[in-house]
Amino acid sequence: MTADLRPSLPPLRDVIAAHGLQASKALGQNFLLDEQLLDRIAAIPGPLEGRPAFEVGPGPGGLTRAILRAGAHLVAVERDARCLPALAELEAAFPGRLRVISGDAMEVDARAEAGENAHVIANLPYNVGTALLIGWLSADWSPLPWWSSLTLMFQMEVAERIAAKPGGDHYGRLAVLSQWRSDARIAMKVHRSAFTPPPKVMSAVVHITPKPAPEGVSLKHLERLTAAAFGQRRKMLRQSLKGLPGALDALAAVGIDPQRRAETIGVEEFVEVARHLGRTAA
Repeated sequence: MTADLRPSLPPLRDVIAAHGLQASKALGQNFLLDEQLLDRIAAIPGPLEGRPAFEVGPGPGGLTRAILRAGAHLVAVERDARCLPALAELEAAFPGRLRVISGDAMEVDARAEAGENAHVIANLPYNVGTALLIGWLSADWSPLPWWSSLTLMFQMEVAERIAAKPGGDHYGRLAVLSQWRSDARIAMKVHRSAFTPPPKVMSAVVHITPKPAPEGVSLKHLERLTAAAFGQRRKMLRQSLKGLPGALDALAAVGIDPQRRAETIGVEEFVEVARHLGRTAA
């Protein structure tokens, strides 16, 4: 087992003070300093000993420490140059197990940097979190993606949209895209007071694990279908889907009443409609 290096590291508050790391609102930063809480987040994916991991926006390195203490080999991407000296100290404390990339995670090829079967664990910057998630969900699956799991901190509202079930106010495109070939759940709720500075809203950690994609279903068709269906979510499907060629015929083919609304259609039902759209478009 990897030795617990916590006693040799200064408290996170001291690191922040020493390097002048005030959280940047422009970068969507909110720092977590409770190391027990951070260890709990790092434990959500399961054993990390010797496993590749990928982190976005490590900041002063609180979650980074927890991931490294769990034994992972970590690649972390940080665009805030102010944080790089603090992260360099962690590189020295965990020799050979941390590589920090200075750059924008939206522009970094996570698959190439982290390698196959990596666990993505991150307290995502609020301003790019959803975009990063959609990018990872949309990555090549043949039949599974490059990542083994996604353990991601979001604003509570976003977390609820990811894990939502049909019929609720939070159910929409993001739930379907997150769940049609993955299992998504809220693994932990985090009170706003746990952050420095405290954000205005509650947060939650979402855990997503992939499963083989349903056969004969194109992400392209599913994205178009859900965009049309939820673009006018309060309207019946016969109205919201009339502009998508073949959609109403696909509803009839799989036995879905066109008078239903998008929020009542389950993930598996959307998958069946998208499968039929793919057949007729071929």
